[in-house]
Amino acid sequence: MPIVTIEVTREGTVPGADRTTPEQKAALFRGVSDLLRDVMGKDPDTTFIIFREVELEDWGRGGLPVPAYRAAIPTG
Repeated sequence: MPIVTIEVTREGTVPGADRTTPEQKAALFRGVSDLLRDVMGKDPDTTFIIFREVELEDWGRGGLPVPAYRAAIPTG
């Protein structure tokens, strides 16, 4: 019984969206289930997938909250 957790920042992935769309989540659920079936022979009916969206300021990288980390990266 595989359990897969997907965590992403709560940022829109398409223009105008402020979070992952239901269609994108459904595609991820199907894709992960199919991948586990194809690679490991796991039954999709016994695969559980947990999808979590985290507020951007609750996500850190390089010792900084992500917004501060991104602001510190030089753009060129």
